[in-house]
Amino acid sequence: MKTVRQFIGRLFVALLMAPALACAQNVWPRDTVKMIVPASKTAVSDTLARLVAEELSARLNTPFELVHMPDPHGIVGTERVVKAEPDGYTLLFSWAGSLVVSPSLFSALPFDPEENLDAIGLIAEVPNVLVVNRKLPVNTLTEFTRYVHTHPGAVNFGSNGNGKATHLAGQMYMLATDTNMVHVSYSSPEMAMSNLVSGQIQSMFQLSTRVIKPVAEGQIKALGVMARQRLAALPDVPTMAEQGYPSLVSGVWFALSAPQGTPGPVVRALNAAINAMLDDPRVQARLDALGAVGLGGSPNDMDTRMARELEKWRRIVITTDIPIH
Repeated sequence: MKTVRQFIGRLFVALLMAPALACAQNVWPRDTVKMIVPASKTAVSDTLARLVAEELSARLNTPFELVHMPDPHGIVGTERVVKAEPDGYTLLFSWAGSLVVSPSLFSALPFDPEENLDAIGLIAEVPNVLVVNRKLPVNTLTEFTRYVHTHPGAVNFGSNGNGKATHLAGQMYMLATDTNMVHVSYSSPEMAMSNLVSGQIQSMFQLSTRVIKPVAEGQIKALGVMARQRLAALPDVPTMAEQGYPSLVSGVWFALSAPQGTPGPVVRALNAAINAMLDDPRVQARLDALGAVGLGGSPNDMDTRMARELEKWRRIVITTDIPIH
């Protein structure tokens, strides 16, 4: 549930942006806006991207077309946006992995997200959730941590791939709890979840959107949400902070960016539309059902978060010796 302070903040931003929205709409948009999504149509990002495209199309009265450019780390799609004309007709719908993790995993990228992209706004976050096989003899985070301590190197945790959020969240957990688990990387999130249910791996720090249904059906157990608040879709699952680990906050956040140099009125109009969308109870309900948390705020808020998390994940990558390409 949003706090009163968040609501007042968004209302203030919306009031400030209203003139910009009206002004920008006189000259922009006059044509279809392409939203580059550096992921497949089956990824979590696609569901959110379709929601955003639908809402922005309605609010700005112009078509928003999704262009999928699948890439494990979002590099190809991001580069296309970086090289596009900064005219407001090519945007990047991307996530933390491509914006703040990839710069830590790759020694040389063909772009700098901070320098070559203009922030438009944060959209939503999908937290990681610690889930375990139902036969594992633990029911709380404390019990799980105790079990891992007494069985060093014997517990596996699966991920959606090396360097992905599900991998980094597990590394973060081991650092915070001084535990030792074996990482098992999967190229398919579906296979990882299937193996968790069957018991071939014992645990995952999976994204909330992928665990809601199997948790509800009793196929797996959820022990902790890596967010600052509980999720509406998993109301009985406590956060890591509630269980004594306030630093264990991890998830994939999604945001909209534009090529560097995009006109200010266009950026402000898009930001105003995003905040208005996130304040819509209908949109909030859709995000809740997905296990996502709406974010919003100003472009500066997005810049600040990017800078903070670039440092955070760079530290995790270096400390845990994750290979740098």
